[in-house]
Amino acid sequence: MSIRVLPDVLISQIAAGEVVERPAAALKEILENSLDAGASEIQIELEQGGIKRIRVSDNGGGIPKDELVLALTRHATSKIASLSDLERVASLGFRGEALASIAAIARVQLTSRSVDAAHAWALQAEGGQLAAPAPAARAGGTTIDIQDLFFNTPARRKFLKTDATEYAHCAETVRRLALAQPQTGFTLTHNGRVQLRLNAEPADARVRHVLGDAFERNAIAVEAAAGTLRLNGWVIRPGAATAGRDSQHVFVNGRYVRDKLIVHALKEAYRDVLHQQLNPAYCLFIELPPETVDVNVHPAKTEIRFRDSRGVHQFLYRAVERLLGAPVASGEASAIAPAPASRPPAWGAPQQAAMPLQVAEAMAFYAPFQGSGGRGQDSGEFVAPAAQALPESGQGDAPPLGYALAQLHGVYVLAQNAQGLVVVDMHAAHERVVYEKLKSALDARAVPAQTLLIPLALTVDACDVAEIGPHLAALADIGFELSVTSPTSVAVRSVPWLLKDADPVELTRAVLAEVAEFGVARLLVERRNELLATLACHGAVRANRHLTLPEMNALLREMEATERAGQCNHGRPTWFQLGLKELDAMFMRGR
Repeated sequence: MSIRVLPDVLISQIAAGEVVERPAAALKEILENSLDAGASEIQIELEQGGIKRIRVSDNGGGIPKDELVLALTRHATSKIASLSDLERVASLGFRGEALASIAAIARVQLTSRSVDAAHAWALQAEGGQLAAPAPAARAGGTTIDIQDLFFNTPARRKFLKTDATEYAHCAETVRRLALAQPQTGFTLTHNGRVQLRLNAEPADARVRHVLGDAFERNAIAVEAAAGTLRLNGWVIRPGAATAGRDSQHVFVNGRYVRDKLIVHALKEAYRDVLHQQLNPAYCLFIELPPETVDVNVHPAKTEIRFRDSRGVHQFLYRAVERLLGAPVASGEASAIAPAPASRPPAWGAPQQAAMPLQVAEAMAFYAPFQGSGGRGQDSGEFVAPAAQALPESGQGDAPPLGYALAQLHGVYVLAQNAQGLVVVDMHAAHERVVYEKLKSALDARAVPAQTLLIPLALTVDACDVAEIGPHLAALADIGFELSVTSPTSVAVRSVPWLLKDADPVELTRAVLAEVAEFGVARLLVERRNELLATLACHGAVRANRHLTLPEMNALLREMEATERAGQCNHGRPTWFQLGLKELDAMFMRGR
């Protein structure tokens, strides 16, 4: 078969396969053109999910009569003129093929009036065939009316989903662009009914209207800069994360993108505070010089490449991880999870409350309860602790998590702060405290070990013995001194001092289980934090361990000084705040 040059219409239909996958993709291209034209108001009308009709009207700069035909011609654009322009694209559109691709697979009418024109002009196109421009009536701006998408490519049309599904994708496209352009008003109509109306407004108001009140209530503002990189926006508190990924929005220089590097950086930032398979929600805006990011990767323009991908990854990771890791601050509390903020001042502890714990004092939690009061180890009844008066200080002087009142069922610590009642899961909270101390000690290469009075002999699998044999020195760096006594046994001579009161058998078997699954080398490098989290879980104070009021207060002070104290190592919340207004409402006070 001989080689031939394809007709322009067929070339445009082929290009449409990449650019116009579904009605939402066509709508995105048109809206981006409207925004590039400086529109401050955009009207979107859809019929049958956009399959039957997509009509977009804007009040932008408009298109002159002699450029209407060029607007529907392949590779004709006003956005770039040279390679240097392509390397620093600042507009949303630039490829000059979207409108031509749409015109090749639909019936299109383009009506526009430029600023200095006496009247508007309209251009008809059907299946790639263009008619001559004709006079029309409209105010300044542009209207593009697309009907019967894929009418001449039935193979593509049959792959479209239901009208409801296609509309949902179109609506999501509008919401994404609305998030990036809060200064522009959007009105979305489907089958004659207004579905969304957004006026020009500040960015935070636009986020509330698009992502909802729940996102606003649980969002933390992000703002960071490093050189020419800028980051601002909002991320969700870990305790409010869900299994869905429909509220993850990232914009680079105003362009919505789906980038694996960005997703990975944010996932890593949440790794220490997110429960199991939950996903965070976020709305983030990244700004950097256009020449440092390549947007010409795919015709859909949602994929990008950074010139310094590692630098961008670390910048995002550090900015969000540092925000999520900030200790509890005075007066900041949420019904879902504590609000991270800057480190609180050192609180002067009253006579009844313990001073903030040091490493040695923290281990008091592991000692058997010797004092009076509390609940018996195996008994089912609650015994009130010995009465201790709360410190007589003003609410303004109270620490963020307040002062302990009592212990409930050997599991929860009840405390009073300026806002009302704080309920703390003592195991989850202490688990985080121990975990962060283990990480800090290991980073400083100062993990003290507690030598066992009598070495503990353990019978283990021969494969485990063979695996740990060459790595005994590395295990000693994290506080475990082991020696191989036979092909199927090891002797435990010391454990990390922070975990000295935990069961050494459980600790060692937990380490060996991790070794069996991942190997020592990978465990101490790639999965170091997972190992430390496992050890912290074994070392944290257990349920039914009875604490005195000074010990409870000591735990609260530790939490206030610990990063990421709002969640345990598995991402579960460690404390909840019940405000006085909520308590009053429960008892109908003031009604």
